[in-house]
Amino acid sequence: MSIVQEDLAVAPGLTWGLRAVTEAAARAAWDCIGQGNKCQGDRAAIDAMGDGLDRLGINGLLVIGEGSQEESPRLYSGERIGDPAQPPRYDIAVDPVEGTSYLAKGMTNAMAVIAMAPHGSLFDPGPAFYMEKFAGPPQVRGLIDPDSPVEEKLNVLSRTLGKKVGELTIYVLEKPRHRDLVERLHRAGARVALYPAGDVAGAVMAAIPNSGIDALMGTGGTPEGMLSACAIRAMGGEFLGRIDPQLASEKLAVLEQGMDIQRWWRCEELVTSDQVHFCATGITTGLLLEGVERCQDSEKTHTMMVSGTTGERQFLTTYHRLRKAGAD
Repeated sequence: MSIVQEDLAVAPGLTWGLRAVTEAAARAAWDCIGQGNKCQGDRAAIDAMGDGLDRLGINGLLVIGEGSQEESPRLYSGERIGDPAQPPRYDIAVDPVEGTSYLAKGMTNAMAVIAMAPHGSLFDPGPAFYMEKFAGPPQVRGLIDPDSPVEEKLNVLSRTLGKKVGELTIYVLEKPRHRDLVERLHRAGARVALYPAGDVAGAVMAAIPNSGIDALMGTGGTPEGMLSACAIRAMGGEFLGRIDPQLASEKLAVLEQGMDIQRWWRCEELVTSDQVHFCATGITTGLLLEGVERCQDSEKTHTMMVSGTTGERQFLTTYHRLRKAGAD
């Protein structure tokens, strides 16, 4: 029986199919690393990911895509994948290049990411582009009060993980909006891992016990937050998210849709089914994944696959044979 014919609830093999999609996107973006044009790399990855989804033969709805149809003619939010005459079976979240600006600069943590869950199970953030997040390992699930001060969150992590506060490492995006957060973390004695991009990688690592990252805190993209929530739901970790508009126009759009910007959403509310599948392939080498490496006759990719149906996570290194020019 093919992946297409199986129900998601009993199809851990779907994760294996999705990895071909993220690997294709990462390989397509490789040529644009350090070339200074973020749109070029993003477009190459979008086309490759879209082609891969078409070949997979699924029937789904892109809940988290590349913006509106006006912004991206392919893989836009609301796009139907597969037969539009049939009701969607899956909700899909994609980020063909997580970290487009940093891909263009040849910097760390760029990767291609996709997640899929039964239709109706993914939270639709609408116009919300930014989200404040907390991510942590399974040990702290249900123990973190998202409205508590940073210092109290550190104390809960310390008690639960059996570490001194000074031994905790918190992943934070290196942004001006996080200056106060970083100062408070340092004053409390915690270590801070600052990265210019890659909060999906940071959140996923925070959910993996003994990864070297004990938690993620701060505000980043909402699409990245939803992708992180999918992976963390599958792994049984902790993820909390609050819509956190950074621009006046975004805040107005969010409020017009009746969204509560004070409410913290738990992982189980953002992703209501545990039958979720997540894949990420490194484009540039980062904290979680190695980047694409091109040799004379092959390309190496490094992919993380997580299946909510089995609770398994796998890291796969693949060598793809390069077709020679003129070959059939």
